[in-house]
Amino acid sequence: MSNKLSKKDSKLLVAKYKRLKEGCIIPEYKTAGSAGCDLATREPILIEAGGLVKIDLGFAIEIPQGYEMQIRSRSGLASQGVIVMNQPATIDSDYRGEIAVLLLNMSGVSVSFAKGDRIAQAVFNKVEQVAWDITDDIRQTERGSGGFGSTNISDATIASEEFAKSLQI
Repeated sequence: MSNKLSKKDSKLLVAKYKRLKEGCIIPEYKTAGSAGCDLATREPILIEAGGLVKIDLGFAIEIPQGYEMQIRSRSGLASQGVIVMNQPATIDSDYRGEIAVLLLNMSGVSVSFAKGDRIAQAVFNKVEQVAWDITDDIRQTERGSGGFGSTNISDATIASEEFAKSLQI
């Protein structure tokens, strides 16, 4: 899918893209229905088994006010144990530095990427800021303070809750 704007694209959100380093690749949507645009390496990368690597992508962006960019794992890599460490990673609309991806290799083997390999995906979302209303009273709900799996109790969840209790979460 082309990254150039056309008249039919006039309803698309526009984010400015600035090249900072040689070899950077413009994020690209692979299909018309893709929610995320692919982020690719600008140089070869090696991530040792169990390793965490910050991969600089060589570009900066300007996201319109009221939006964010989230960086997420690609499902094919995640199924092999390679994930975005802090996913979803949020890029705020006022950030102007180089875009980077923190990739964690949880597999038992080293993983290498060639220049241009797709390593993550970016999704843009509208965001709202809130004003805090300080109070001593909040409305109660059926769920109450139940969290961390409280709405789906199963043997696996019970085991998870026991583990979480052991960690004092």
